[in-house]
Amino acid sequence: MKAKAPLYSRSPRRAQVGPGLVPLPAPPADAGGDASGAEGGAGTVASSAPETAGRPKTRRARLGAVARRWQGPLWGLAGATLAVLVSAGMLHVRAPRVITQDDIDAAVRESIEREPLPSQATKAYEAIAPSLVRVVGLMSEDDTGETAPEKKAMDRSLGSGVVIVANGTILTNLHVVWGAKKIRVRFHNGEESEATMVGAMPENDLAVLKAVTPPAELEPATMRSTGDLRPGDHVVAAGFPFGIGPSVSYGVVSGLKREFRSPDGGKTLTNLIQFDAAANPGNSGGPLITMDGAVVGIVTAILNPNEQRTFIGIGFAVPIENAASAAGLPPF
Repeated sequence: MKAKAPLYSRSPRRAQVGPGLVPLPAPPADAGGDASGAEGGAGTVASSAPETAGRPKTRRARLGAVARRWQGPLWGLAGATLAVLVSAGMLHVRAPRVITQDDIDAAVRESIEREPLPSQATKAYEAIAPSLVRVVGLMSEDDTGETAPEKKAMDRSLGSGVVIVANGTILTNLHVVWGAKKIRVRFHNGEESEATMVGAMPENDLAVLKAVTPPAELEPATMRSTGDLRPGDHVVAAGFPFGIGPSVSYGVVSGLKREFRSPDGGKTLTNLIQFDAAANPGNSGGPLITMDGAVVGIVTAILNPNEQRTFIGIGFAVPIENAASAAGLPPF
């Protein structure tokens, strides 16, 4: 009898070796055999079992085999197709959102609502506060400057001043300390000291004081030229009106190069800065400050046609150029 040719099983299950079965190695995939035979690990030769035809692969299995075999080319084809679709505008790729000025404005508004910024007047006052001084002219030898009964209030001259040199040099008005037997000053940190008058400029109602025992750390004010000062510029007047303070008021420059003659017939002051920030007796000698915290003048007088000596909206300050000259500092 002629020997039968061996058949490779199409079954994915590995044939068991038993009586009459001889295990054979799986043929190569390109030798005419099926690739799934290799997955089974070996073919078998039947010695007594009848011949059987293997079951056909499912469609999914066939597609999977094709995909595995052509995996590289398929990925390349997919990439090329995607590039063509993007370049043709068939796929919409979302571009990064452009931040507009409206977005920035909205963010700023939200930040300000959450934490409001200080006003310009607040920042100006905070810049000058460490240099602000309360000045008291004591008119009697027995007045020590300590808290006194109310009846002694009229025996004192109350005013303001500003530190311009860290060694305790202070600018104030001459009329604040004129005729005083002793002068006492109180600094921003609460320390007090006696002071002496070391300079004066009567034509501008200015006096220069020097503290006897100034604080160890004293911050002088920043002074700025009035060359670019204009009517309408915002200013702050700081001092001790009626001895109350430190106090701050806010207004604008009302005019420049003004003249003022005191009601008692004193000397006429010229080249003054007119302003409308509230000032009252006790503000004399205090600084007039711009919004950047720089001193542009020394408050010296208020215009008041009645006898109440209260502010009606017109105040005057000596330009800082004159005040600096009184202290022996070079003009701007």
